[in-house]
Amino acid sequence: MASSIGGAFPRRNSSRGGRIPPPNEEGFSRTVAIIHQPRKGATHVEAPLRFLLAVFLFGIGAPAGAAESVPDILKRQTQEMVDAIATGQASVWERYLDEGVRYVDESGTVLTKKQMVEGTKPLPQGVTGTIKVIGFDAVVHGDVAVATYVNDENEDFHGHKLHCQYRTTDTWMKTRAGWRLIAAQVLALRTDPPPAPIAATLRGEYCGRYALTPAIAYEIRCNGETLEGQQTGRKPEELRAEAPDVLFVPGRPRYRYVFLRDAAGKITGFAQRREAWDLVWKRAPAPAKS
Repeated sequence: MASSIGGAFPRRNSSRGGRIPPPNEEGFSRTVAIIHQPRKGATHVEAPLRFLLAVFLFGIGAPAGAAESVPDILKRQTQEMVDAIATGQASVWERYLDEGVRYVDESGTVLTKKQMVEGTKPLPQGVTGTIKVIGFDAVVHGDVAVATYVNDENEDFHGHKLHCQYRTTDTWMKTRAGWRLIAAQVLALRTDPPPAPIAATLRGEYCGRYALTPAIAYEIRCNGETLEGQQTGRKPEELRAEAPDVLFVPGRPRYRYVFLRDAAGKITGFAQRREAWDLVWKRAPAPAKS
């Protein structure tokens, strides 16, 4: 499920954009007029009382509640946009996206308004889901606003539960029609994989010293049932197994340590993989004891 796109524009008081007076406004105008009509025998003391009464009655008819702030509007409209993803309500996206919007999705693809609107379709049969906007924060700079938040997605994929989160940053511009989204970028938030148990004999194969350069090494140590790694000049870090021959450091989900073996199955080193890029560390003998 893609991440959200949202927008906002101020409410109009009528379909033609005109002002609709409060239902009781005219009635209170008549009341105020009646109260201020002079009466025979009225004293000067009664005038302030009539004025205070008029102010009191007018206050009763005043609309309650303050107008929404810009951050509140943007948050509300953003939630509308993500709600429209599951239903495929493309008209919501059509309404709030600026014609020149550039939207970078979680895969890094840059999309136009036409592409996003056309891509908004109901979820296929057997798939349901919801997205909740959490941690919303917006800053307004005149006619431009920048908002960042997390799309917290829960999906049911043919009976299987999935949970994903996306960090989204939106840029809005105030126009005559209201606030319109002009740019957005989505990042899929990464989490640690579930650790997998590995046999003690396999852990023993990993332990040793690996060199990137003559001056930079990485040592893997066996501490009972756990593994610890330490690069030259850095602090030790815990290592866990994602699968046989694949380790990771908790809290660093972008990295993997993939062990390399020769034709005989002997470990020759490991690839420190960051997404699709590898740093290859070669197995090296332990330093000579002085």
